[in-house]
Amino acid sequence: MQHFLTTADWSRQELQALIDRARQFRESPQGDALKGKSIALVFFNPSLRTRTSFDLGAHQLGGHAIVLDARGGTWPVEFEDGAIMDGTAEEHVKEAARVLSSYVDLIAIRCFPKFENWTAEREDPLITAYAKYATVPVINMETIVHPCQELAHMMALQDAIGDVRGKEFLLTWVPHPKPLNTAVANSALLIASKFGMNVRLLIPDEVYRLDARYMDAAEQFCGDAGTSLTVTTDVKAAYSGAHAVYAKSWGALPFFGKWDDEAPYRAKGAGFMIDDAKMALTDKAVVSHCLPMRRNVKIADSVVDSPAFIGLAEAENRLHVQKAIMETLVRGGAA
Repeated sequence: MQHFLTTADWSRQELQALIDRARQFRESPQGDALKGKSIALVFFNPSLRTRTSFDLGAHQLGGHAIVLDARGGTWPVEFEDGAIMDGTAEEHVKEAARVLSSYVDLIAIRCFPKFENWTAEREDPLITAYAKYATVPVINMETIVHPCQELAHMMALQDAIGDVRGKEFLLTWVPHPKPLNTAVANSALLIASKFGMNVRLLIPDEVYRLDARYMDAAEQFCGDAGTSLTVTTDVKAAYSGAHAVYAKSWGALPFFGKWDDEAPYRAKGAGFMIDDAKMALTDKAVVSHCLPMRRNVKIADSVVDSPAFIGLAEAENRLHVQKAIMETLVRGGAA
């Protein structure tokens, strides 16, 4: 049995096979891989694209999706081994995962960090526990990584610029009124490096470096591909000659859960919004964002409304790649 928790566990060839299958679904949406089968979609956090695309994708594959709101529509769950359950949790994941597994053929989980303790939360404890105790495949709908978004993004990049190997990929921090999860940034770093791109990480200060697990993985993937990973605070250097620009906001990990102390560092990125002047430095780059996106805070209207923006194609691709993932897992996993 294979789970889809992080692309780090899948080879580039396996991931490309999922993208290729997703393109087939884009041309011919219907399938029967989930005929007579079901998937539980467990949401600990809000969703628009993820909930819609998984629910619709299951339907188009002939299956049934059970949507569970874990913020109030189900019992609070404990996931630590040996916990004395005298708090708010009414059920342990050992029971929850096994019971769900007896009902459905796939389980998908969306659970963001609580922004309390990164040392603990970087271990992705809840979805890891579900994967440990479930007896059916588990899919990550976003935790501290967002592997479904990775595939949708890479599919959009390949459609827009062709073979991405050796191309210049810029992952840029952009402003936001509040600190956000690092999941999409972690994932963008993983997929661009694994697919052989030269990766540039633009941040307003060194405190915005991503977790060492993802920085080290990207270094390894770039090393395997003969490409490079560069971290810079120089806006002009970062944009110069880029072929693809990806925008994301995230909180600085040294201030995880203590965001007031982060404010002076966040202010350094006040001018990091993607605009026409920055895009003019690129090599006619495409630009994207995972959505939802704050216009004229993260990316200027003129850029979002230009032909260079591929964020809507990326969002559509979520439906197609998730169908490929569900089909692959329910049939026994990657070859």
